[in-house]
Amino acid sequence: MPTLWLRARAAEPAPLLLTPAQTEGPFYPVALPTDNDFDLLRTGKQAYTRGQPAWLSGTVRDAGGRPVSGAQVEIWQCDDNGHYHHPADGGKADLTFQGFGRVSVDAQGRYRFRTLRPAPYSGRTPHIHVKVRLGRRELLTTQVYVEGEPRNARDFLWRRLDGEAERAALTVAFLPGEGGLRAEFPIIVAA
Repeated sequence: MPTLWLRARAAEPAPLLLTPAQTEGPFYPVALPTDNDFDLLRTGKQAYTRGQPAWLSGTVRDAGGRPVSGAQVEIWQCDDNGHYHHPADGGKADLTFQGFGRVSVDAQGRYRFRTLRPAPYSGRTPHIHVKVRLGRRELLTTQVYVEGEPRNARDFLWRRLDGEAERAALTVAFLPGEGGLRAEFPIIVAA
């Protein structure tokens, strides 16, 4: 019996690397918009037509690779002119860009947002902010960066990531696909 137990333990996969946390930043919405669904390119009946449309999707899993049932994923980002829907950004954001979205993951842990390829703003490389919640618990706040973006190497937060593995975990390719660019961002959290 002990031999079987040891073999079963040896076959367990190694825990997955947790997605690195990063600052929420100064522009998390003060008040959540009434339209806060998966489609940041449509606010009510108005469509946002600037920038490059993109789909950001992935999964939320725990360190053992299991889907985190009931998790919610939020994203927020600036419009194509580099402005957030936030009072500290001077009210310059384009009102047709939703700027914030929230979705619940499905049974397999999958999520998906329709948004735009992140745009730069003063002093920062293009990025999308991400928050994962499970009920009232905040599991992760981080940022997603664009693979191959030359501004990454000058960005103070991207440079603070601890080595290539952490940078790779937060830097994703935005590749051409149906309906716009496509980016896959898998999220691993301590649930």
